[in-house]
Amino acid sequence: MSKQLHEKYRLGDADFYHIRNRNEARVLRMMEKVLTEPPGMNPSAADLHDIYALALNSLPARYAQQGSIVLRDPVRDEDVLEAVRKAIATVVHNPKQ
Repeated sequence: MSKQLHEKYRLGDADFYHIRNRNEARVLRMMEKVLTEPPGMNPSAADLHDIYALALNSLPARYAQQGSIVLRDPVRDEDVLEAVRKAIATVVHNPKQ
């Protein structure tokens, strides 16, 4: 990680770099699973980025800092899976030129 990138997430002595949306990794896992379902699907990197962003934007954010204990996650895996499938359908039906 570059120091310059890390500095973007600082405010005074507080470091916010390790606070992440817990759904980010979940969306990636579901994308990996779902992208094998449609036969012949070969998305570009731009398509993958669009799918990722669309799926994350359709889910409520679940931010946590490194070392947080999460007792309950109100976003179910089925919700993440549905968000990814909808995002894929959107990208497939509206490809970038």
